[in-house]
Amino acid sequence: MRKNTIDIITLGCSKNLVDSEKLMKQLELNGYRVTHDSENPQGEIAVINTCGFIGDAKEESVNMILEFCQAKEEGRLKKLYVMGCLSERYLKDLQVEIPQVDKFYGKFNWNELLADLGKTYHSEYAIERYLTTPKHYAYLKISEGCDRKCAYCAIPIITGKHVSRPMEEILDEVRLLVAQGVKEFQVIAQELTYYGIDLYKKQMLPQLIEQMAEIPGVKWIRLHYAYPAHFPQDLFRVMREHSNVCKYMDIALQHISDNMLQRMRRHVTKEETYALIEQFRHEVPGIHLRTTLMVGFPGETEQDFEELKEFVRHARFERMGAFAYSEEEGTYSARHYKDDVAEEVKQRRLDELMAIQQEISNEQCHAKIGKEFQIIIDRREGEYYVGRTEFDSPEVDPEVLVKDEGKILHIGSFHRVKVYDADDFDLYAEIIS
Repeated sequence: MRKNTIDIITLGCSKNLVDSEKLMKQLELNGYRVTHDSENPQGEIAVINTCGFIGDAKEESVNMILEFCQAKEEGRLKKLYVMGCLSERYLKDLQVEIPQVDKFYGKFNWNELLADLGKTYHSEYAIERYLTTPKHYAYLKISEGCDRKCAYCAIPIITGKHVSRPMEEILDEVRLLVAQGVKEFQVIAQELTYYGIDLYKKQMLPQLIEQMAEIPGVKWIRLHYAYPAHFPQDLFRVMREHSNVCKYMDIALQHISDNMLQRMRRHVTKEETYALIEQFRHEVPGIHLRTTLMVGFPGETEQDFEELKEFVRHARFERMGAFAYSEEEGTYSARHYKDDVAEEVKQRRLDELMAIQQEISNEQCHAKIGKEFQIIIDRREGEYYVGRTEFDSPEVDPEVLVKDEGKILHIGSFHRVKVYDADDFDLYAEIIS
């Protein structure tokens, strides 16, 4: 047990990661040594930043808490604190069920931990953080919460209404991170397209991204988690006109059947969704679309599912994930619908959908053989340097493997490569320049 050392463990999404990084900075300013997701935690204090999104994530969070409770009982840990989405949602229950935890915090009051440790929150460093990512890229959170009321989603229950960060504050953070060596920004929010409506009474995402793109040193900007209804049209222009805005869009569509979209309360139709995909392809040639789809939502018929399969075959998403519906207490669907699709049916549909996508992904990867791309180098792994194109977000998307031929490639450097081979998801390339 190392004195004056705190281990931070982050579960869940990149938005949680940003919160952990901000806490780490504050702890460092107060004289603590801080580690993140250590394989061998040895601090006298541990802080677990939890996820409460769906059943599997909640189970992982609870198991992690119990693991550290055991360490505390065995004398390997002095203090254990828990924050994040799970404790925001189930604070009182957790306090009763897991009394070994010294204190639970929600998603937004984690800075109270500093006071409980007898330390000070330094507001003058509010936009600064300790980067846990490789130093050449960072996640940039532009808002909290969500005003969408999708039937299946517990996020608005956990995080509350959409709250945009002021644009100047975000731009100041970008400038600060660039000065620290960050070249690539993953712009994240629960719902990007809503940015600005609460502060400026209109969608301001295009203006924000355009101003970010004009900051010297910003090499790549990538957008995550957009909503299909009322998509801000000016964003297409921004993506076309600024080469450092990656031709990439992460837009969760969930389903295509009008029956499902209506029951899910998505406020978009099948026809509008097809039209939006077509518009993306037309307005931003070469764009790579990432989406997430759901199977097994209450009332999903075989006909609904067949429509979904046809949609995946037609849209040919460059990046696609899918998951089976999991009922979340307190949501509209939990209150109004019966979870009536059998688990084995959900799994069959999930497997079928992902099999279609795997074939598409394989074809798309092999179509890139012989083509040239710019990549950024993330790490060295065995005999390969591992990088990504503008079409690849870290940790979730395909990678580009460059064999070490004796030339030293620096982490965070950009290179021109030519692809000579591919598998289902990754590319193999050689350096051109």
